[in-house]
Amino acid sequence: MKSLMLLWSSIAKNLAMRCCTSAHLDVKTVKERSKHEGLSFLTITLPTFAKDFELSLERGYVDNDVFLAFKKHGRLPAFLSGFSCLVFDRGTGVLLDDPSTDAIQAIRQLTLIFGKILIDCDSDREKAAFNEFVKCEQEVKAFAAYGNFNDFRRIATLLFASLFASVDKSIYDGDLRPKHGPGVTADRLLGNQKFNQQTWPCRLEPYFPYGEMVLPNWSFWESIGSVDFLEPEREIPVKVVSVPKTMKTPRIIAVEPTAMQYAQQAILRLFQDGIKNSYLDSFIGLDDQTPNQRLAQRGSSEGDLATLDLSEASDRVSWELASNLYANHRHLHDAVMACRSRKALLPSGEVLTLAKFASMGSALCFPTEAMVFLTIIFVGIEKCLGHLLTKHDVRSMLGRVRVFGDDIIVPVDYVRSVIDSLEAFGLKVNRRKSFWNGKFRESCGKEYYDSRDVSIVRCRRVLPSSRRNVQEIISAVSLRNQLFQAGLDDAVSLLDRRMFRLLGHFPIVEEGSPVLGRHTRESLSVDSRDVNSIPMVKGWIVQPRIPINEIHDWPALRKCLVLLEERKTDEIATSSDHLRRSGRPRVVDIKLGLGPSGF
Repeated sequence: MKSLMLLWSSIAKNLAMRCCTSAHLDVKTVKERSKHEGLSFLTITLPTFAKDFELSLERGYVDNDVFLAFKKHGRLPAFLSGFSCLVFDRGTGVLLDDPSTDAIQAIRQLTLIFGKILIDCDSDREKAAFNEFVKCEQEVKAFAAYGNFNDFRRIATLLFASLFASVDKSIYDGDLRPKHGPGVTADRLLGNQKFNQQTWPCRLEPYFPYGEMVLPNWSFWESIGSVDFLEPEREIPVKVVSVPKTMKTPRIIAVEPTAMQYAQQAILRLFQDGIKNSYLDSFIGLDDQTPNQRLAQRGSSEGDLATLDLSEASDRVSWELASNLYANHRHLHDAVMACRSRKALLPSGEVLTLAKFASMGSALCFPTEAMVFLTIIFVGIEKCLGHLLTKHDVRSMLGRVRVFGDDIIVPVDYVRSVIDSLEAFGLKVNRRKSFWNGKFRESCGKEYYDSRDVSIVRCRRVLPSSRRNVQEIISAVSLRNQLFQAGLDDAVSLLDRRMFRLLGHFPIVEEGSPVLGRHTRESLSVDSRDVNSIPMVKGWIVQPRIPINEIHDWPALRKCLVLLEERKTDEIATSSDHLRRSGRPRVVDIKLGLGPSGF
């Protein structure tokens, strides 16, 4: 904790100089409160301060219901007052006519830097998160019984009829190319072992027949005799687990069985191709966040676009919503429902029948929730327009409406109607992270005030204390270079000293170098050198240890055929070891050696 305090103090010093104020008392406050409250002051209390600050920017004034954990001087908190008085009037708490964007960024940087550091939260908070998961499931189940989906289905047809018809035909024709994901599965198959599937849900057979989806071809039909085909009551449930998110609460996800995830990837591929090749690409983002970020910047400048954030987004999309989304296309609907897991295993051993469509972990969770959200957004817009939505109305919203996961952009003119529609379908709008009144906007990890980028640098892991802390070293190097880009030189110097002490070799490198090193103004300058004469530097190189995971016979042939279908012939040709080692590295190491300083 001492190292984090030193880092915070050095950043505070730099930002105070930038804003022509002093952070001396702020550093003293952080030291004293951290001593008594522990790490939670940095990771929970300060991020709460940031949320109150952003809410005040949205309101245009500081009210009495914010900054409750801090003493006040006038209407403003005494903590960081040197910065906040450059944004709000100290006496009235009203937002200044020309607030300092440097001060806005400084306050956010100092209060949010440790907000998402990967430290396990205590057992009580983890237990509470699982209880919230169950509670959310109960609320979704109760709400679904009263849903009215007439408008929803009509608008879903208006938006997605062409896409769904194309996907429906591909499924009917059997034009499906499943693939395995890189992560863990509920049945604990890793890497290459996923190609040797010996269990298969019977529900998958109509659209994902084992003989075509798993075997290399039908000449291996005799292998089906050893497969355990599972009736619905014997299916492997998704495994509900927690992964680190913040010290305040973990992230709850559901790990899918191998067979279900494999089938889901085939439909995901069809959705991805269909959306990218249609006008829907302007409304829905599946892999590119930058359009959302650009629209958020525009909204902060022109005030015409709102950024909305949903709480428990994927967990509140009911299977009934998804069913109505796909209802008019029978093959698509039935294939999606066939590869949807129906039950979830909790850490307590309890098995739930799921009312939600899917949790994070399903390959179809992200595209389905995006299409559900977009449909509901246009339900809200239609109500505001006062007439049935037309194709012309939809196309008039190009560049004004966009969905990426639970990050939503909508025109300010329709925002209240859209929020009402989202909540009418059982979703929960996080009003503390949704902005449309002031000049602050946030979407997909970028924040803007009056068009100025006020995004921050985050510390993702505790600082390393030994060369054995490999993940922490990699994270610290990334943090150091981000702080350099942000112009926080004192913090950069502090981390440089730590890295030299731990590593011995910490060379100057350019972005893209495999060597763990430091960026400098010289290394980032334009270089006209021949790309074939990039100098080599001595330093530490990350070496992931891919686990041994060997397969033979028809599973090995199936993997090679999949790689050929995906045109990954280079992996087959250059990696003779790919049938012996596979999967995500369980251990990451660093090794001292020579590597290129850049690319």
